[in-house]
Amino acid sequence: MLTLGIDLGTSAVKAALLDDDDRLLATASRPLDASHPRPGFSEQDPDDWWQATSAAIDALKAGHAAALSEVEAIGLSGQMHGATLLDAAGSVLRPCILWNDGRSAPQCEALTRTWPALHAVTGNLAMPGFAAPKLMWVREHEPALFARIHRVLLPKAWLRWRLCGEAIEECSDASGTLWLDVGRREWSDAALAASGMRREQMPRLVEGSAPAGELSAELSRRWGFRRPPRIAGGAGDNAAGAVGVGAVHAGDAFVSLGTSGVLWVTTDRFMPAPERAVHAFCHALPNLWHQMGVVLSAAASLAWWAGIAGRSEAELLAEVDDDDAGATRCGFAPYLAGERTPHNDAAVRAGFFGLDASMRRSEMTAAVLEGVCYALRDARQALAAAGSAPAEAELLGGGARSPLWSQWLADALDMTLHQVVESDFGCALGAARLARIAAGDDVSCARRPPRVRSFVPRPDRAARHAERHVAWQRFHPLARELAS
Repeated sequence: MLTLGIDLGTSAVKAALLDDDDRLLATASRPLDASHPRPGFSEQDPDDWWQATSAAIDALKAGHAAALSEVEAIGLSGQMHGATLLDAAGSVLRPCILWNDGRSAPQCEALTRTWPALHAVTGNLAMPGFAAPKLMWVREHEPALFARIHRVLLPKAWLRWRLCGEAIEECSDASGTLWLDVGRREWSDAALAASGMRREQMPRLVEGSAPAGELSAELSRRWGFRRPPRIAGGAGDNAAGAVGVGAVHAGDAFVSLGTSGVLWVTTDRFMPAPERAVHAFCHALPNLWHQMGVVLSAAASLAWWAGIAGRSEAELLAEVDDDDAGATRCGFAPYLAGERTPHNDAAVRAGFFGLDASMRRSEMTAAVLEGVCYALRDARQALAAAGSAPAEAELLGGGARSPLWSQWLADALDMTLHQVVESDFGCALGAARLARIAAGDDVSCARRPPRVRSFVPRPDRAARHAERHVAWQRFHPLARELAS
């Protein structure tokens, strides 16, 4: 069975074509940009998602038309939390407000104050990244537009709507709205009412491995499919990544060094820990959930620094020596878009500290890498306190291409990390596997991919990082004070 996985990320749309044996036949990627109309704002035009998706599939057709024509099912993965607002005619009302947008912090405070059941029902703190406070912001600041909202779709649900004309969402992505009763895996009328929304404005809910629409006849002809492929429910990007690396049993874990940073642990029950800013969401497979710590600017921090330094990320990494780990004279806190775990702080901002006139660019690059590692160490500590303390994890995301950064992360987390094949396309791979299950296969197809390399923590470096991390943690309250 040939399947196609489409991952709608923040920085790119990626498509992966899998053969009958679940092997990658071909991949294609098209970049995306975000706009930042005001400090703390982050938006994208959904039409850009469609153009990038179309171009990626066009590229697959150009190089692999015969294989693409045999695809039986399509799976979707997507950046979470984005609020895509449609009117009654299906037109997009405004740019999508993204997951790393911080404008709705006051609305989060209001939602927490006015709806006491928030944590028990949703299992999560109200954070600006989530969809519900975004809609409260729109209601307050764009009331005429708010009154025209007929449907709210997360990014990949909007993409599905363009592919097949149906408004359908699945539980892993819906968990990041603050409108889902995560334990029951269904929309909560109380949650919707608390933010001024109604159930009829929500898409229909399915599991990620369930059938959820069929590609339109027009698009099937455009891309040359022999028959219209079935579309699976799919997954939010992290849940798709979990399926892609085989994290489908309780205790399985992965670390993602993507635009954001994630430490994920699969659970067999709903385990909320909002007091630690740990996410407790549904998995993309029935009867599974997960805990997750999130760092908003991981590889995004290196990309930002590359832009400032006027060098490519590869050039900056090449200047860094492994001996710099835990020994840099300066530090960096990667709060470019605020932070989630463990701080839940949309207002805090990033910064270097400990600079002097003799500081070299390579030392500052090392500080950026180390700062991301320490932010993920914060997340690991929060997860451990919430009941999840894995000893090893799969490693994926664009940052995982760097052996140096991967080793530093293993040292800082004091955890063995396994780099897997095609880690850049892990979310698209997971989406394709969900498509396979929706078309009749079983969950055994979500097996662990081959490991390319393992990064084992070095005891002396781990001890050095543990000591340095304690000092690094003191920067957050200072950065928070400076940002206020």
